[in-house]
Amino acid sequence: MSTVVPASRSAADSLTAGKLAKHRGRKRFNVIALTLSLMAMGFGLFWLGWILFETIRLGIGGLALSVFTEMTPPPMSDSGGLANAIFGSMVMVSLATALGTPIGILAGIYLGEYGQKTWLGSAVRFINDILLSAPSIVIGLFIYAVVVAPLRGFSGFAGVLALALIVIPVVIRTTENMLSLIPNALREAAYALGTPKWKVIYSVTLKAARAGVVTGILLALARIAGETAPLLFTALSNQFWTSDLTQPMASLPVTIFKFAMSPYENWQKLAWAGVFLITLGVLMLNILARVLFKNKH
Repeated sequence: MSTVVPASRSAADSLTAGKLAKHRGRKRFNVIALTLSLMAMGFGLFWLGWILFETIRLGIGGLALSVFTEMTPPPMSDSGGLANAIFGSMVMVSLATALGTPIGILAGIYLGEYGQKTWLGSAVRFINDILLSAPSIVIGLFIYAVVVAPLRGFSGFAGVLALALIVIPVVIRTTENMLSLIPNALREAAYALGTPKWKVIYSVTLKAARAGVVTGILLALARIAGETAPLLFTALSNQFWTSDLTQPMASLPVTIFKFAMSPYENWQKLAWAGVFLITLGVLMLNILARVLFKNKH
């Protein structure tokens, strides 16, 4: 017995030493990984902070009442604003959201409630993933080939269609994901009471996922608010005020692009004012979406 106890004790000591060594190794690896993660986060926040600082510094300097009340000026003008561009952006973004949201919600409901294991659901989901990852300029070229070229003219309506095609896949994906988070127990309880499926979707699942669906709509709205490439091929631009969707229509992103690339100081100043306005608008939409999503959980 006297020889067995020391042997077992040494084995236990060696096992404990091995566990301690493994623990120290994991701790070192955790410190290295945490340090690299913090460095990456700091690198990203540095550039983000710099961009926001320059946007605020140069954008506020270009803000004035004339920005909201006057049309886009000619080069070397002492006055002028972005009223027509702001109005055009609001019209096209609002109509695109109103057009794409119902389609996206209905398609998301089908994928989340009916098409989980059907071939049509898989096909729609695959096409939606392609649209989500497609560059916006491709969508703009598609609308140009389908609408602008046959009609032989740029128009605000073509811009609305291009932006709506960007809204639809975002809303579809968000709606499907939010519906999939709803527990099946809620559906089964409603079915047990004899409620038809369409009523269950409308009164139970969609109502429970309402905050998440609205969040997806706001995120889609924030995305299209800053799109430039699709509008260059569809709505183009207009130096004057217009509410006719059959004519070229000014938009804030395209005006910013045109003015920022120009050598004229007054245009560059207005471009920075537009950058500040569109950044502020997108920031507010994202904050609103985060607040709704937080309340959901």
